[in-house]
Amino acid sequence: MSLGTALSNIRWAERKADTEARIAAASLTARHRLSVRLMPVAAASSIFVILVLFGALSLPAAVAAVAGLVFAAAIWPLDVTAFIDVLAGRPHVTAISRATETERNSWSAVIDAIPTAALALDANGTLLHSNRLAAEMFPKIRTGLPMSQVSRSPDLLMAVDRALASEEERIDVELVERVPVERRVAATVSLLMPSVDTSAPRVLVTFRDLTEQDRLGQMRTDFIANASHELRTPLASLRAFVETLQGPARDDANARKRFLQLMASQAERMTRLIDDLLSLSRVEMRVHLPPRGIVDLNETAAYVCQSLEPVAEAASVKITLLREDSPARIRADREEIVQVLQNLIQNAIKYGREGGSVEVRVGRDTPPGSGGSKVWVNVTDDGPGIAPEHLPRLTERFYRVSVVSSRDKGGTGLGLAIVKHILNRHRADLRIASRLGAGSTFTVTFDELGGAA
Repeated sequence: MSLGTALSNIRWAERKADTEARIAAASLTARHRLSVRLMPVAAASSIFVILVLFGALSLPAAVAAVAGLVFAAAIWPLDVTAFIDVLAGRPHVTAISRATETERNSWSAVIDAIPTAALALDANGTLLHSNRLAAEMFPKIRTGLPMSQVSRSPDLLMAVDRALASEEERIDVELVERVPVERRVAATVSLLMPSVDTSAPRVLVTFRDLTEQDRLGQMRTDFIANASHELRTPLASLRAFVETLQGPARDDANARKRFLQLMASQAERMTRLIDDLLSLSRVEMRVHLPPRGIVDLNETAAYVCQSLEPVAEAASVKITLLREDSPARIRADREEIVQVLQNLIQNAIKYGREGGSVEVRVGRDTPPGSGGSKVWVNVTDDGPGIAPEHLPRLTERFYRVSVVSSRDKGGTGLGLAIVKHILNRHRADLRIASRLGAGSTFTVTFDELGGAA
């Protein structure tokens, strides 16, 4: 069942219920009606009797006045609702106007609850109501505008005209906008059931923004293409080495030794890439799950630095750790925080200056207006630095400042993408600062866990 059909059914059911309510309200018992009509007559008669007893009014005149009141009460049209409203001192609203207002509130509430942008138009194509998402999509929208002033799309306006002409109950239209940003939107024009109420909506227009869906689809396509390319290169090398060993170098011991070393290197590169792909997939699957463990950044940073000492020694790089004086505790998954620090420190060793140094510092800040303390870890190297144009894209999958340098040093292009996804899960921030010739600093900031946690 379409959304337009569902809305029409709701309106039909509400109209039926309102009609039954009006019939029930109008069907007062004769005794009730009679009592309401005779109330003013009885009051006036009492006054006339008092006047006759005191001699202020003759009996024939009093009888004539009472008879006139009875006749007027019998022929005067009675609106019980109006009578009650007058007694209560509030403006009178007829039963029909009450029912109309109830119906309007009902269909307006339905449109407000639609999870996509939605517009309700009357039989002339004039806007009757729009929900919050529609107001965000069309900032200048307001009730009473013709559809031609809400959207300039010829296809959408034509679809609305066709619906109003009762040619089709549902029409799907695709809109492509170029300004202020490129956006693709799917619009559905639904014809609603006719109503005796001329102010009721006749056409419902809903919009679904496909821009994010297209972006994710393109990211998925690019990811598969990049992963395939990264795997194809070492596979091609392995195949070439195997063919060489099976042919010209079959009896060459030196060639076999050299080629086997190269094959082992390419196999290791493929293993690293597959491990990173699996790691990224696991992180993305868990990004919606809040971490529940408690981690001390001092202890975790010390553990990672110690585990990477052999890697640093092989590159003639010195790692220096500066801890915070007191425990720096955060709500986190320890394994993932270890992975973040390993990736950042390994990158500093790998892409920093040969024979240089890497500084790992744990600290604490209390930014004004933040409502709590922040703890951070920054990793600083004294390498060649990164050009400013590369900084915004460093956390993209497979993005490299230098493809040749990254592959030569065993990089997969996924390390910082994994870091970004882990930090998203932990609601943490990553800041990158770098100057050419002056090194780089990667800072990760977390909300500090309170003492009562």
